[in-house]
Amino acid sequence: MSCDHDVCITCADLAVPMVVERLDAAAGLATCVDAGGAHSEVDVTLVDAAVGETVLVHAGAAIA
Repeated sequence: MSCDHDVCITCADLAVPMVVERLDAAAGLATCVDAGGAHSEVDVTLVDAAVGETVLVHAGAAIA
């Protein structure tokens, strides 16, 4: 996780839209990028995600 934003996506009560760039479905992880270009490893086990799709990320997990 990266805390180089105005608000930390790990600590804040905030969901950030991020685009899936790489997906490791077997591990349940994706590399995602936000609108500012920051990359994060995201747990995608709660959602159906595919490369190129936008997911909402809260506390390191895609929730929608």
